[in-house]
Amino acid sequence: MTELNLHRELVQMAQKLEALGLNHGTAGNLSVRSGEGFLITPSGMGTEDLTEADLVWVGMDGQSLGRWQPSSEWLFHRDILANRPEFNAVIHTHSVAASTLACMRRDIPPFHYMVALLGGDTIRCADYATFGTQALSDNALKAMENRKACLLANHGMIAAGKDLADALKMTIEVENLSELYVRTLQLGEPVLLTPAEFAEAQAKFTHYGKRQTAA
Repeated sequence: MTELNLHRELVQMAQKLEALGLNHGTAGNLSVRSGEGFLITPSGMGTEDLTEADLVWVGMDGQSLGRWQPSSEWLFHRDILANRPEFNAVIHTHSVAASTLACMRRDIPPFHYMVALLGGDTIRCADYATFGTQALSDNALKAMENRKACLLANHGMIAAGKDLADALKMTIEVENLSELYVRTLQLGEPVLLTPAEFAEAQAKFTHYGKRQTAA
């Protein structure tokens, strides 16, 4: 994908997150790998007036290029992309259901087989740290070990993917599972899948959403 297309896609994805109700106002941020660094949304700017010229390029050394400051959360975007080569895009939102669980500092357990889509038998909640700090990035990296997403205590959620479309898919799934889990907790503690039941469901995701191979 050309640099121009990357800029266009990042702006469109930021606007789509707002349209889907996954982000509001200046909350949240997203990035996509670009050369030896990444493009990221600017600090404190909502999507209504966001243009391709407003995006900021950040190198892995932390140096930035652009007319605005990068998102205050650029550290965990940089660290996830640097440590997880399978990911090329990162989305951070303050979506309502995921943030609700994050404020309760609750992991999402294997209450539903779709949890497996995110890489493991839980969606972990990272320990609390002040936004924009290296401590928060370190906590997020730990929570995302062998996972495609995590919650951030008293904050929101992070999801990552092979590209922006994939990261959006993970973001939507985390929010859907979060809402379902919140509703389930209103009735009591859910019946969790056994390790064997979850492993069987997880194995089926090996071919989930893949093209049929030619005979």
